[in-house]
Amino acid sequence: MSTAEIDAAEMLFNPNAALLLQGILALVTFGVALELKVSDFTAIARAPKPVLLGLFAQFALLPAVTYLLTLMLDIPASMKLGMILVAACPGGNISNFIVYLAKGNAALSISITAIATLGAIVMTPININFWGGMADDTAALLTKFNIDPVGMLIMVFVIMGLPLVLGMTCGAKLPNATKRMLPFFKYGSVLALIGFIAVTFTANWTLFVQFGVVITITVVLHNAVAFAIGYTTSRIGGISKPDVRAVTVEVGIQNSGLGLTLIFTFFGGLGGMALVAGSWGSWHIVAGLTLAAIWSRVPTTMPETAEEAA
Repeated sequence: MSTAEIDAAEMLFNPNAALLLQGILALVTFGVALELKVSDFTAIARAPKPVLLGLFAQFALLPAVTYLLTLMLDIPASMKLGMILVAACPGGNISNFIVYLAKGNAALSISITAIATLGAIVMTPININFWGGMADDTAALLTKFNIDPVGMLIMVFVIMGLPLVLGMTCGAKLPNATKRMLPFFKYGSVLALIGFIAVTFTANWTLFVQFGVVITITVVLHNAVAFAIGYTTSRIGGISKPDVRAVTVEVGIQNSGLGLTLIFTFFGGLGGMALVAGSWGSWHIVAGLTLAAIWSRVPTTMPETAEEAA
């Protein structure tokens, strides 16, 4: 497979679909924010260690290790830059649901998602430009598309930062209305995002078949590394098992929807990048739910009596 082949591949994804995806992402973020309160963040300030570990693994370790991984893989530059872009995104909103299924600390997961979403306004453009510019082949792509970090920052703020602030405000000022809206935004918007990715995947099935082997191997390996980073960092940090599960999932579940939005807005839907981000959107759900199914059967505390052990 040559670089020209995969980069010449065009995914069926028109401008209207890009706007729809941005709207869905905004609704997902708004739904998460409805349950957040200022007191949640003051609680984090009193016990910040798990959140700081999660953010460090998310925004520092994952992009850095991803860059090292791209140096080891013999794949086109566009796929490498796609990996870096996905790694630069914050955790995906479905991570909160997966942490709940895995019997992890769901409150911690929501907190990390919220703070990472705000942090992504600055950190996502920085990490894409910094790590993407480290190697000659990916730096050439950044130069080719003349990426505007400020424009990227503004877009991330509009579709993630602004809905987060509006959601928290709505939850605080309109509690009764929030209770009625919460099920729709919490579950409906996430299902809409999953459905959107599934439709995109189906519409571009021939491309995924054509480049399926190398894309699948790359995404599965990269995703496994992300989960491993979250797990190792949190275990070394000495936090509780429920917190370890939350941090692990937060790092392993990336906001590939945001990744696709950035790729189609700033990189012209470049084949290798779009295929990597699109495949992440499907695979990390499978991997996350599988991990949750395993962890849901493993207790997070040691049994205190023989009866509990039985």
